[in-house]
Amino acid sequence: MPIVNIQITREGTGPGRHAATAEEKAAVIKGVSQVLLDVLKKPLDATFVVIEEVELENWGWGGQSVSALRRQQAGGSR
Repeated sequence: MPIVNIQITREGTGPGRHAATAEEKAAVIKGVSQVLLDVLKKPLDATFVVIEEVELENWGWGGQSVSALRRQQAGGSR
């Protein structure tokens, strides 16, 4: 029984976008499940996919929060 955990950021991919839609999440679940069936022969009814959306202020890189990095980018400096 595979369990796949997927974390995606709630940062939008375009103006006004802040989270994946229900349709996008369904497509991710379907696609990941299909890959496990095709590659590992894991049956669809035994595959669990968990999607967790991570708020912008709950992740970072380079020693800074993403919120701080985005503010810097908006000001023109990095």
